[in-house]
Amino acid sequence: MDLDLKTKNTWCPGCGNFGILAALKRAIALLEKEGMEKESFVLVAGIGCHAKIADYVNLNSFYGLHGRTIPVATGIKIANPNLNVFCMSGDGDSYNEGMEHLIHAAKRNTNITVVIHDNRNFALTVKQFTATSPKGFSSNSSPYGNIEKPINPLELMLSAGATFVARGYSVRIEHLANIIKEGIKHKGFSFIEVLQNCVTWFDETEKYNKGVYEFTNPLLSSKEEALKEMRKWNYEDGGSIPIGVFYQILSPCFEEEILKGIENKKSFDVSKVLALK
Repeated sequence: MDLDLKTKNTWCPGCGNFGILAALKRAIALLEKEGMEKESFVLVAGIGCHAKIADYVNLNSFYGLHGRTIPVATGIKIANPNLNVFCMSGDGDSYNEGMEHLIHAAKRNTNITVVIHDNRNFALTVKQFTATSPKGFSSNSSPYGNIEKPINPLELMLSAGATFVARGYSVRIEHLANIIKEGIKHKGFSFIEVLQNCVTWFDETEKYNKGVYEFTNPLLSSKEEALKEMRKWNYEDGGSIPIGVFYQILSPCFEEEILKGIENKKSFDVSKVLALK
């Protein structure tokens, strides 16, 4: 499968997005070997450094508005449930601008995959703090230090109802590729956060390389075990940072419920409702 394009890449040298791009291409290639066709994939990107990935991979793609990748992806999936729809979004894009869409997609168990490029700042607009920036983070929007504590997106997604919750690291390409592959294959809402280095505005390379470790959780269906592992890193200190699939269960998908509802309404008499007016 030829996924390369001749578009000039304008990411900063050393950006973590290069690793995510390589992992995505590897994941798609693996899925093709398992029988999925290239034409079945649809990539929806938002606004931010992450979004340029749509210009660098030869797949059907759609640029959404800032924070609105998920509504677009949901609409595409409802219109054609046979497509494999996934979002590439950023922490500013989905944790700030589009948080409401992220939460509700998880609650509905929409059958899409959301991959968050988390560099923990608004990098494209030259450094402002986001929901995962650490307390004290100095930026153009917080010159005296961010006074807010960061959220734990994995914990939020688990609470909201996501049925696949994972975290990867842009340097661990093979590991990340397998997570993306499994996320796309998962039937339900897949949430994958990817820690990536922003070498220009917030370089955490040393901390991540030292703290990141791959874990294997045999109790993927246990929320309690998942939370225990998720909380080992609080997005602030330099401690151990687990990556892998934290939680996975099967549950009815949003699109299945919609189609089921349409089938049930085929015999529904609309005139009875109109008569009530």
